[in-house]
Amino acid sequence: MGKVFVSPLNWGLGHSTRDIPIIEELLRRGHEVTIGTSGNALALLKRECPECNFITFKDYPAPYSSSRFFLPKFTASIPILLRALARERKRLEQILAENEFDLIISDNRMGVYSHDIPSYFITHQLRFSLPQYLYPFEMLTIPANSFFHMKFDGVIVPDIYPWSSQPNLSGKLSRSRLDATNKRAYFAGILTSTRKMERDLDLDYLLIVSGPEPQRSKLEEIILRQVQKLPGEKVVLLGSPQKERHERLDGQTTVHSYLSTEEKVELMNRARFLIARSGYTTMMEMAELDKRHGLFTPTPGQTEQEYLSRYYARQGWFLSRSQYKLRLVEDVQEAMNYHGFPEMSKTAENVKRLYDDVFRQHLS
Repeated sequence: MGKVFVSPLNWGLGHSTRDIPIIEELLRRGHEVTIGTSGNALALLKRECPECNFITFKDYPAPYSSSRFFLPKFTASIPILLRALARERKRLEQILAENEFDLIISDNRMGVYSHDIPSYFITHQLRFSLPQYLYPFEMLTIPANSFFHMKFDGVIVPDIYPWSSQPNLSGKLSRSRLDATNKRAYFAGILTSTRKMERDLDLDYLLIVSGPEPQRSKLEEIILRQVQKLPGEKVVLLGSPQKERHERLDGQTTVHSYLSTEEKVELMNRARFLIARSGYTTMMEMAELDKRHGLFTPTPGQTEQEYLSRYYARQGWFLSRSQYKLRLVEDVQEAMNYHGFPEMSKTAENVKRLYDDVFRQHLS
């Protein structure tokens, strides 16, 4: 029985949720899994994967901005991130001195690797997307990322191969120009803990409000001002667990401040049309559930979401709108002209192939 250390980044829950099917596959194959993370990610994984061992392992502070100017704050936070990375390496050395592992899986934690233990890095961004006027700096992110990729035995990308005949979900984000990254990259296909269920499509619209503050609250205000104008049955999830709000605005509009993961997945399966941020985790969920109709509104200043929104619109997959230009009734009608993501292999198949192709050699 192999022993595996899995360590997801605690910037939102997307890293943890895409690791759940990997963890479940490792457990199914009879391996012992220890999870090292912190905060909400630790709480989620303790609930979803109680058979695992757990170690509190803090990561870097998330460089989210309170305004739409995400990039300047991220740049200013680089010295802080580098110091946090040094602390991460020191803490990892302590963990490895106290435990024996056959494999390390790091989800976007650049310092979680060992020269003595096979180590794999999970990311959908082999490069970053920056505004057009910063294109030269965007090119610099490719060698910067590759420098960290070289510390790992492999880089697992939760997307299909980007140069195949079929367009992939992450677009240019999963394309590197450097051999050091490309020879390590394994394209696993989408990975999400969300499961497709056999449910009646009896919910016309599911609107999911999310993102860091204050942008989450701004989107909430915009959505609640317009949602009752949409025809049909509607549910709004505000993504605000610190509040307690469950109410009917009218006979066809329900608002919840927060629901459990299970309740949210149930609603996603029932919904004919989804309105949400264009975060990559949500995109994989849409692909997993074969949802063809949706409207995305990227978090202002988060360049990855803004790029994905533009990319999907060019592909004819989904319409996106800035939250400041959102006109729900008109935008939903226009969004019906888009046809959704192309058919692709699902998580259950992808995670089995990932184990057989990558992990088995280190754990048999």
